[in-house]
Amino acid sequence: MDYLERADLVDPLDQLGFYLAGFGCTTCIGNSGPLLEGVSDAVNEHDLSVVSVLSGNRNFEGRIHPDVKQNFLASPPLVVAYALAGTIDIDLSQEPLGTGSNGAPVFLSDLWPTDAEVAQAVRASLTPEMFTERYASVYGGDERWQAVPTTNAVTYAWDDRSTYVKLPPYFDGLTMEPGEVKDVEGARVLARLGDSVTTDHISPAGNIRANGPAGLYLTDGGVQPGDFNSYGTRRGNHEVMVRGTFANVRIRNLMAPGTEGGVTVKLPEGTAMSIFDAAMAYASEGTPLVILGGKEYGTGSSRDWAAKGTKLLGIKAVLVESFERIHRSNLVGMGVLPLQYLPGESAATHGLDGTEVFDITGLDPLNRGEMVPSVTLCATRSNGEVVRFEARLRIDTPTEAEYYRHGGVLNFVLRQLAAD
Repeated sequence: MDYLERADLVDPLDQLGFYLAGFGCTTCIGNSGPLLEGVSDAVNEHDLSVVSVLSGNRNFEGRIHPDVKQNFLASPPLVVAYALAGTIDIDLSQEPLGTGSNGAPVFLSDLWPTDAEVAQAVRASLTPEMFTERYASVYGGDERWQAVPTTNAVTYAWDDRSTYVKLPPYFDGLTMEPGEVKDVEGARVLARLGDSVTTDHISPAGNIRANGPAGLYLTDGGVQPGDFNSYGTRRGNHEVMVRGTFANVRIRNLMAPGTEGGVTVKLPEGTAMSIFDAAMAYASEGTPLVILGGKEYGTGSSRDWAAKGTKLLGIKAVLVESFERIHRSNLVGMGVLPLQYLPGESAATHGLDGTEVFDITGLDPLNRGEMVPSVTLCATRSNGEVVRFEARLRIDTPTEAEYYRHGGVLNFVLRQLAAD
């Protein structure tokens, strides 16, 4: 803000409607606020593909706003220029942004500063004193931060009444020694997904829908929709986040054709419901879960909760054609098996539609510290027919094998700390 004030840009930006709303991840994680009510109504009523232009670095579908399907990245001046034009269906190098007060057309080239002008503005607007002044109190905080009640306890005092920060269940029942790695038996498919499913499809991001599992959870807890805030600000509450996992408004589960969002079919009943509700129903029955996917599974940037939410839903394995490397590693770090079809194979080549019951065998060598290059999958169809095939186990290093044997990297590290 100091930069803008020193450059005399605050008032001109205010006059254009570009008011300061916040710093950091405001639009990046979907905190840009609601659209005008009439706009949202029209978008949903007519299934419009509307567009945003932003200067952030995240433009996955539904991340900026659930009603905005297309998001284009641009420099901050171009964001202003497209807003002035009111459309992206324009060639800014040839067409005017609008008409000036003198009646003449105004082009982007009329407004765009030269490199020398930008350099002069930077020299005049940035001073060492700005940083000295701002960072002098960085650990003190403002009066609101100072007013937060604290304790002198050695460990954090969890508050069960908090809807923002709750004690997660990662260490429930943890013992000093890891349990035995066992094969996965009788698993059901929670979702069958296509190619290029990103961590932004998997992770909770953006605003929280009032009629979704996370919104209903907050409402039941006495939180009004106006106070929902976003998944980004409630990422310390696993109850909210797990309900938003695989709930992106643009994710398509092939087990529930014709739908978008976190919808699946609970088997064997065939009942359509939210992915979260289905996962909890399976958990009550003691049924483990798997995810089927295609190529490039796990690309994107919302990485931590893409793995955490997968774990908390009760998913034991993810079987895909190929992984994004970091998400594959993060799945191992949360104790989830990353399985990859052999070259040339896929759900389609094996005739898998997601209604099968899966057994995954061949994991026992992990208990002896051995690497396991492949496992055997048996998929039993509803008619009793069995499809048997091999898949690569993408636990790629001995260290990852040790993480998995401990149930994940969190358990491994805590045991190490306790032992020390």
